[in-house]
Amino acid sequence: MLAVFGHLNPDTDAITAALVYARLLTRQGVDATAYRLGDLNFETAFVLSEAGVEAPALLPELAAGAAVALVDHNESAQSVPNLAELNVTRVVDHHKLGDLTTTQPPYLRFEPVGCTGTILLKLHREAGLSVEALDARLMLSAILSDTLHFRSPTTTQEDRDAVAFLAPVAGVEDVEAYALAMFAAKSDLGDTPADTLLRMDYKVFPFGDVAAPHSWGIGVIETTNPGYVFGRQAELLTAMDQAKAQDGLSGVLLSVVDILNETNRTLVLSATEEKVLREAFGAGVDGQVADLGGRISRKKQIVPTLEEYFAPQG
Repeated sequence: MLAVFGHLNPDTDAITAALVYARLLTRQGVDATAYRLGDLNFETAFVLSEAGVEAPALLPELAAGAAVALVDHNESAQSVPNLAELNVTRVVDHHKLGDLTTTQPPYLRFEPVGCTGTILLKLHREAGLSVEALDARLMLSAILSDTLHFRSPTTTQEDRDAVAFLAPVAGVEDVEAYALAMFAAKSDLGDTPADTLLRMDYKVFPFGDVAAPHSWGIGVIETTNPGYVFGRQAELLTAMDQAKAQDGLSGVLLSVVDILNETNRTLVLSATEEKVLREAFGAGVDGQVADLGGRISRKKQIVPTLEEYFAPQG
């Protein structure tokens, strides 16, 4: 059996990509099962509920050498702790190549598009397989989520074309209304503990010298109601401080992205983070909040800037 899974703190793309890719492989004669590496966020729970789909089971502990397929990630810091011991046979991803190593030649499919779902649609077509309505809905949801309904700078024409194709197959007549319903579910944070809010869309990145990297935790809360998030600023800063200490990190950032206004205000934990944000982004900081303007994509606008900032000076 081939275990298929996305990254830690899974988002809609990570969960739906695991489901769709496992089903696609099964249709091609590969015994594959989708799993997850964490709890669903509110948006993903909404998507699966609307589609009538059960969430994948949590990935069980796998023995060394077990065959796995990765979707929506390829860096060890974002995957299972024993990834180096597993046999990674396939990767389908839309992020930069990280520190992945394999013992055997794997199947790799990386493309610079806004969502893994867009690549999975291509894989259906290349395999000569029709797209089933359920899979269409899952891929559609993922693309709308990852591109913020085409607001994100990661959006490509291929993502737009994929949505145009998938919507009628999925039976979604009003794509905008469906996207807004997804974003409303994402923003309905209620009394969620601050630590959970921080880690719902949270990844750790190593920057700088490979031998002695600066490891930073970067979380994102995408919402149509940023006022609610900033109303809990003190709690979130405490959660960030705890994560920094527990995980032995050099810094922690939490970007609050206003989906509708396409702005990013980032919580600033300490003088360390403030210095980096001022020097790397030229960001003004007021009351432990940095204004990052229209930088709403962690993948395209935040991480690359930090990589350049921390790059070893030759």
